[in-house]
Amino acid sequence: MRIEPEKITTEDDFNSVFDDLLKENGIEVDENSEEPVVFEYTDLEVKEMIVSGRVRMLIKHPFFGTLATRLKLVEAEWCPTAAVDGKHFYYNSDFFRTMTPEEIDFIVGHEVFHCVYDHCGIGSRLMDFADNERNAKLWNIAADYKVNQATVEAKIGTMPKQALYDRKYYKSYTEEIYRDLLTQQEDGKDFSDTDTLDEHMFGDGDGDGEGSGNGENDPTGRKAPIKISKEEAKEIKDQMKQAVLQAAQASGAGNLPGDVKRIIQDMTEPKMDWREYLNLSIQSSQKSDFTWMRQSRKSRSMGIYLPGMDNEVMVDAAIGIDVSGSISKDMIRNFLGEVYGIMQQFQDFRLKIWTFDTRVYEESFKEFTPMNADEIHEYEVIGCGGTDFVCNWDFMEENQIEPDKFIMFTDGMPFGSWGNSAYCDTLFVIHGSKNIVPPFGEYTYYQD
Repeated sequence: MRIEPEKITTEDDFNSVFDDLLKENGIEVDENSEEPVVFEYTDLEVKEMIVSGRVRMLIKHPFFGTLATRLKLVEAEWCPTAAVDGKHFYYNSDFFRTMTPEEIDFIVGHEVFHCVYDHCGIGSRLMDFADNERNAKLWNIAADYKVNQATVEAKIGTMPKQALYDRKYYKSYTEEIYRDLLTQQEDGKDFSDTDTLDEHMFGDGDGDGEGSGNGENDPTGRKAPIKISKEEAKEIKDQMKQAVLQAAQASGAGNLPGDVKRIIQDMTEPKMDWREYLNLSIQSSQKSDFTWMRQSRKSRSMGIYLPGMDNEVMVDAAIGIDVSGSISKDMIRNFLGEVYGIMQQFQDFRLKIWTFDTRVYEESFKEFTPMNADEIHEYEVIGCGGTDFVCNWDFMEENQIEPDKFIMFTDGMPFGSWGNSAYCDTLFVIHGSKNIVPPFGEYTYYQD
């Protein structure tokens, strides 16, 4: 079916044509559902090309096609190629006119993968720390390497010649690719002229929104990205999660790339909340958890004499906070707030906290006890750079810090060694990929 632009003059006209196109390809149309495509465009021929790409994806790749139709198409003059923010699919008509139908299919898949991997959200949190523009650029490049590899693996369309692709990144996570690129840059490779296939909607705008550009907001999205608040961004993320699950249930997950299957598995499998794990881990660091001198009230009332927990035992723990990657200041405050709540369970504790990247920032080192525990809410986060886990153990040895438990809040990917497994008990609280498993110690995965 070929759409004739001159026949479309209203939104209703377009929606009718779009429905006919779906029905023609054997796709059932729910007459009562809200149509996600909105008529806000001038170049109807290009719009037809993208809509046709969505239909092809619904037929050949129903999981990704279902997610693609959730994105509202917005013709954007500010965008040189394409962009996505989890809600809008921005496109430049001049760019899409140069693409073949197969290349358009690839680009649509590319943008969907950015949504599935939550690159908009992760990138925005990353920029909370990344004052170095080159680091931001490298992470954008890494994200494109990742989604291009995934789109090729899913066999969606034909990859445009300008897309970034390296077979060595097969099965690599975005953060792994980023760290490899950072190493290459440190070895002298210049990425200043390396361009991504699309514009990434995070990090360089003004205000509370996630958009790129000069911070100006155009409600049509034509002159500038439509501003999205942090609250709306979180809502979009939650909606995308539900959409991923619904799409998987509707289409089946048999032909999906392995890491997408793992994302779906992580969404559906019940796991102990990281807060519970952190609480249990800190409690287990006590030298003596129980005493026969103070039985639990429940046991006494039943006439049974069992040991009760002795909250007077000193809890001695140290926390290293990784400030090198995708962990935002809000996450750190949330994490420390949880630690504070746990410490309030004990009458005596000693808690040492510092931040690190390639080194421990001595000016960030602070010790908390019951006398100054409230000050943890004002803890200042310092640092931004690469990642070297070993520096934490070096710092503890040099300063004769020997905690019962060392807790590391990290995005989970060191450049080299994970650290000294024999020094003390270690708990890794990992933000990011749930496929990262430390070679020693305990671990849990942070979620907002």
